[in-house]
Amino acid sequence: MSTITASSGAPDQPESPDSTTPNPIVVTVSLVGSGFIAALNYIGEITILTCQAIMSIVRRGISVADLLDQMYTIGIGTLPIALLTVFSSAAVISLYFSQFLVRYGVGSLAGAVIALALGRELGPVLVGVVAAARAGSSIAAEIGTMKVTEQIDALRSLAVSPIQYLVVPRLLASLIMVPLLCIAADAFGLVGGYAVAVWQGVAPTTFPDSIRQFVQFRDFTMGLIKTVVFALIVAIVSCHQGLKTAGGATGVGRSTTNAVVLSIVLIYISDFFMAYVMFGGQVNV
Repeated sequence: MSTITASSGAPDQPESPDSTTPNPIVVTVSLVGSGFIAALNYIGEITILTCQAIMSIVRRGISVADLLDQMYTIGIGTLPIALLTVFSSAAVISLYFSQFLVRYGVGSLAGAVIALALGRELGPVLVGVVAAARAGSSIAAEIGTMKVTEQIDALRSLAVSPIQYLVVPRLLASLIMVPLLCIAADAFGLVGGYAVAVWQGVAPTTFPDSIRQFVQFRDFTMGLIKTVVFALIVAIVSCHQGLKTAGGATGVGRSTTNAVVLSIVLIYISDFFMAYVMFGGQVNV
């Protein structure tokens, strides 16, 4: 008598859902929470490094030779790029606005418009971004190379503070030179804006007259205050990334990239809040 297996005619059972599939809501909350904690941790590390640099300046003073060397590196090395960038940007802004203002019969306001844009925003922000790209990358790469080659450990073994020797001169040099770069870039940008505005039909005498009439000295001083904050961001972020470098040449490249990207992002974020505090409540320019 033949036997029939029980499984031959049995229908296929539906597969049960995988109980290990992560909940999208849980995953999203976890990612947001991890990012928030990482941001708080980074802010804490940056704050600690800034406080250590300030305490080092107060307790141990500064090395004038190291400060002058960094001022030359950060200032003179960044100057041509900053001047060219701001000059070109001011010329483009002048090209657009001069055509528009002349078309509607108010070309005499071109000088004030360009000067306000330069003093409040274009000059400080572009100089900060250029400083991050030129000086910030150099700082992160230099300190990062010292870290992976154990030169920073050698400094500690010789009882030399890496904060005092590496961070303090670069921080002070940035705080001094970036505002000076902004002053030179603003002047250079006004020259470019004036040349293009006259080329577009603005009367040569009305350009400076409108600046004297509508632009206040405060517009430029507030821009210089912005550059101090930008200089602090570039110096501290770049030094922090350099001191955290690990992983050889690849790590140096990663730290350099992170220093530039983080500096530029923080410059734009801080610029919005400073612009709102300084100029956001004003009804009239």
